[in-house]
Amino acid sequence: MSSEIRLAFAHPSERASATARPGPLDRISLRDHIVEVEIGAFQAERGHTQRVCFNVVVEVEPLSAPIDDDVDRILSYDRVTEAIAFELAEERLNLLETLAARVAERILAEPQAVRAFVRIEKLDRGPGALGVEIVRSRDSVDDHGVAEERPHPRLVFLSNDAIAAPHLGGWIDQMQADGRPLILCVGAPDAVAPRSGHAMTQRRIDLLAIEQNAWMLAARDARCVVVSTRTELDWAMKNGQICVWAPSKIVIDAVDGPEVGPSDPVGLAAWFAATFEAEEMLVIGAACPDDAGVPLRAVPSTQETL
Repeated sequence: MSSEIRLAFAHPSERASATARPGPLDRISLRDHIVEVEIGAFQAERGHTQRVCFNVVVEVEPLSAPIDDDVDRILSYDRVTEAIAFELAEERLNLLETLAARVAERILAEPQAVRAFVRIEKLDRGPGALGVEIVRSRDSVDDHGVAEERPHPRLVFLSNDAIAAPHLGGWIDQMQADGRPLILCVGAPDAVAPRSGHAMTQRRIDLLAIEQNAWMLAARDARCVVVSTRTELDWAMKNGQICVWAPSKIVIDAVDGPEVGPSDPVGLAAWFAATFEAEEMLVIGAACPDDAGVPLRAVPSTQETL
């Protein structure tokens, strides 16, 4: 039992050695890699960075041919730190468990990687380190999850007049017919949202007002499904589901968030379209923003043919 306890708190390299599989495997390691990042499920952890420490060991297949002192022939340490940096930049996360699993999956997408031991600890949440450690093997993760390219959807912003238009269903028929993934975005309803007098809470209220309107759109056409996470959106786009974007989670959790707020819903939708590298953003019944990272096209809400 004492050996098991010692291994539980030892560096992942010792656990890797103690649980080694038959046959020779090489190991590369990253020790005490500290990054300041905003992460955590508690409200007190939002808006503040904290130190997070990474210890990672990767078991790799030995090369059958000489290395020839060529860095391109090995799994470099940089691939480990790049996996961490990529996942930290992708979106704000609540759980260390989620971050550890994503880092391990990204590392195991490398052809030489066999097993990954990932320990992540928060250093500023108490007198000691609070963390999680996971072990993942190449045969336990989706081989295509990291490398697969995301679809490039068509985003459509619908004004309130467009949502109420009698030809809404006809627009959706036309957009669905071209076969591209489709994401619909809306602004707040015409009713005035409550005023809190506090910037952070008001942002939440205004984002939730947009989500109320998203549900109103979904009620107009049963093909439209309200979604709030990147995972849901990725799945929906790959499976032909029409999405209506509920923005709160993605906007609040964004590492590099939008410069505009909920009061500029078309600009907010344009920011979202750019994050997906959308092929086009169609704006129905509203003016296009002056600056956007995707091609824009505007049509009036009275026009039946898109």
